[in-house]
Amino acid sequence: MKRVLVIEDEAPLRGNIVRLLTAEGYAVIEADNGAAGVEIACKQMPDLIICDITMPELDGFGTLFTLRENVTTSKIPFIFLTASTKTYDRKFGFELGANDFLTKPFSLSELLAAVEDRLAD
Repeated sequence: MKRVLVIEDEAPLRGNIVRLLTAEGYAVIEADNGAAGVEIACKQMPDLIICDITMPELDGFGTLFTLRENVTTSKIPFIFLTASTKTYDRKFGFELGANDFLTKPFSLSELLAAVEDRLAD
């Protein structure tokens, strides 16, 4: 069973993502901010990370940067969730090592397709 870490500070959205992925047969781990997400990722080594960009304590960019600097978490596929449509944010995210972006609002089918694509790599 593939494990997915969802790092999202908005509880209702995080809950929806967790329910969807659980229903699809994934083992889902949750974090409500980037700092907690980094700690969980280092301990539980998920197969995929889905992460919001704008969060308290440690934003998504800082989260990805920290994970990419750690040899044990550096290769975990990483999908950003963002409400931003700024080209700069996407460019910066890809430069840090993001594998994909989903722009909020996104459909559940878009999310599942992105997850399946990243786990197939």
